[in-house]
Amino acid sequence: MDPDACARLRAARVAANLSVRELSRRVGISASMLSQIENGRAQPSVATLYALVSALSISLDELLAGTATARLERRAVQVVTPEDRAVLVMDTGVTWVRLTPTADPLVDALLVTYPPGSSSSTGGALMRHDGREYGYLLSGRLTVRVGFDTVVLDAGSSISFDSSIPHAYINEGPDEARGLWHVVGRSVDESAQDQRIGG
Repeated sequence: MDPDACARLRAARVAANLSVRELSRRVGISASMLSQIENGRAQPSVATLYALVSALSISLDELLAGTATARLERRAVQVVTPEDRAVLVMDTGVTWVRLTPTADPLVDALLVTYPPGSSSSTGGALMRHDGREYGYLLSGRLTVRVGFDTVVLDAGSSISFDSSIPHAYINEGPDEARGLWHVVGRSVDESAQDQRIGG
């Protein structure tokens, strides 16, 4: 995460009156790891990032909103240029690029890149969160585990499922996998927070 996002994460934790130890306990990571994430010395996994924003009752967009997006005017049609997009690089090497210009309470819209050998969480642990996921693979190949089912997406394939079902994305191929992903209806108010399963 960029330094501004790390600072916003720390500020959200302080505003929620949570210690590093308590927030790390709630999301299932060590206090040391959370401290490293807040200080920009470590990158969170996808599962950990979703767990953090849910535990803090903030949206992914609120965490990612930076000075670049603040420069964008509020108007009926908004264009986001590549230099104005917020980018997150996870500990597994997965990259999220936010496609919306500012915080959007209705959808997390992302361009997601999975390098060869990467997965949505450290060790390929399953994750779950509120909402419904819609994905379209632009290039490469991606293995998706949803509950007890495993499917393989090739370029041009799309997928949708209830995000509360434990799931994971894994790039087992030799090429980068890149796709457009939308998470709709993710509630940040409820305490059924994101969580890794069996991790």
